[in-house]
Amino acid sequence: MIKPILSLALLAVSADAFAFVKQGQTMRGGPLFSVGVYYSTSTGNTETVAGYIAAAAGDLEITDIGDATDDEIAGHEALIIGAPTWHTGADEQRSGTSWDDWLYDNLPNIDLDGKKVAIFGVGDQESYTDNFCDAAGELYDLFKEKGCTVFGMTSVDGYNHQDSKAIYDGKFCGLMCDEDNQYDMSEERAGAWVEQLKGEGFM
Repeated sequence: MIKPILSLALLAVSADAFAFVKQGQTMRGGPLFSVGVYYSTSTGNTETVAGYIAAAAGDLEITDIGDATDDEIAGHEALIIGAPTWHTGADEQRSGTSWDDWLYDNLPNIDLDGKKVAIFGVGDQESYTDNFCDAAGELYDLFKEKGCTVFGMTSVDGYNHQDSKAIYDGKFCGLMCDEDNQYDMSEERAGAWVEQLKGEGFM
């Protein structure tokens, strides 16, 4: 009876370990690596895209930035962050979500120097063609100012926008999705982006 009991014990430990890994952890070929996925949303579109990204990365947990603690943010080794754009043309507080206050009230007080960050944005390239995913650019600027290293820049090809504050050196500062006009492409884009992040050593 010793062997079956030992096997059951090992199985229980493995199950517990697997459950722990799913809460924002990836194995990355060795030690556990903590990745936090944070978003905020007005219509649910950004949450949808965050879900695609989290699933592609290994069932990571997603959290609205308004529900996150500063210690939680600082405790991750890498952050995947995303926002919609509602305040088109604005220089700051562009998302119309919890990000608007958090970026200026909380972020300045958190030590993120050297943290890995990947950014995604959600917008409407047809109705707001001159301000497509502008809020993603605000995330880029402010997290870079905090000493973060940004991964996952992407091509601007395949979109029908005129301008965006999320473009740096000819590339988007991360994954950009349009749940209004290209909703059928978002999940595939998210999967490809996660693979890109893995290839860049983000996770």
